[in-house]
Amino acid sequence: MKFELAVLPGDGIGPEVADEGVKVLRAIGKKSGHSFNLHYGLIGGIAIDEQGMALPVETLKICRQCDAVFLGAVGGPKWDDPQAPVHPEDGLLAIRKGLGLFANLRPVKVSPELLDATSLKPQVIKGVDFIFVRELTGGAYFGRPKRQWRTTRGRRAVDTIAYSEQEVERIARVGFELARSRGKKLASVDKANVLQSSRLWRQVTMEVAAAYPDVQLEHVLVDACAMRIILRPTDFDVIIAENMFGDILTDESSMLAGSMGMLPSASLADIPQTGDKTFGMYEPIHGSAPTIAGQDVANPIATILSVAMMLRYSFGLGKEAAMVEAAVDQVMKEGYRTNDIMSAGKKRVGTKEMGDLIAGKLGG
Repeated sequence: MKFELAVLPGDGIGPEVADEGVKVLRAIGKKSGHSFNLHYGLIGGIAIDEQGMALPVETLKICRQCDAVFLGAVGGPKWDDPQAPVHPEDGLLAIRKGLGLFANLRPVKVSPELLDATSLKPQVIKGVDFIFVRELTGGAYFGRPKRQWRTTRGRRAVDTIAYSEQEVERIARVGFELARSRGKKLASVDKANVLQSSRLWRQVTMEVAAAYPDVQLEHVLVDACAMRIILRPTDFDVIIAENMFGDILTDESSMLAGSMGMLPSASLADIPQTGDKTFGMYEPIHGSAPTIAGQDVANPIATILSVAMMLRYSFGLGKEAAMVEAAVDQVMKEGYRTNDIMSAGKKRVGTKEMGDLIAGKLGG
């Protein structure tokens, strides 16, 4: 089969880890007989430098003509001036809106090989395997009004959390569908004791639950969820959350796996169904890490696992996705580690060598 893929390397370590993802994609294509045509585009800081905008029109056009989008990372201190008219992260918000990517999937699975890679007790994180579904195009990041102004008493600012019934319903359905194919448990995160938007979130989620009697629904206040992720993370199977809550909780959850460099993500434009192809954008959850850019020390595993998610959800290649995941597991079992997950007795490798090792397991 032949697939068209938009590749947006971005900033910082983005191009480095994206190269390793492409390397693994080429290896799986060679092994399974599939071909992937790559179409490169600009996003983030490099796009601001070259074209004056975080998401050029041409980049969005390229993405819309492809089967999926593969993203590295965006941002860096060079573009951090709060007074600047445009920031790299504006490109992320724009591409999510422009491509209708409303559901962000972030699996959190602790490798048995990394039980000693976190500050948490091994018995707490052993067996952790859940997935976050973060709503991606609503909430405070997109609500209006959103502005800062001066008054006679000083500066003021406002951000608005806004959700429609339809936005909540579709993200709830993503969560229920995933739960139905996994452990049949769904935790819905909100702050319904305080926020009207959360009360709507809870009401609509309960209504959607009627169509999924086989899935156990639990409502969890966001602060309680943050605590339980640390205390009893094995409680969870699938978690759904609004945009800002999901942003914060998924970064917290990444520490269960030892490093942000281990966790992939998928941003989807439709409700995923087993065997169907869903347009999406795939990226590691980490940032651009400019302080280590160009040093061949970044961990490419999150990016490579994002390739596996792309194979599964957008290309309908579940078998090939499992092969990539198995290759990562094998390299971990053999003791190879990048700096962020290094421990005594293991073999330290750089970004490129880690990519080579994983691609090598696939015959690349």
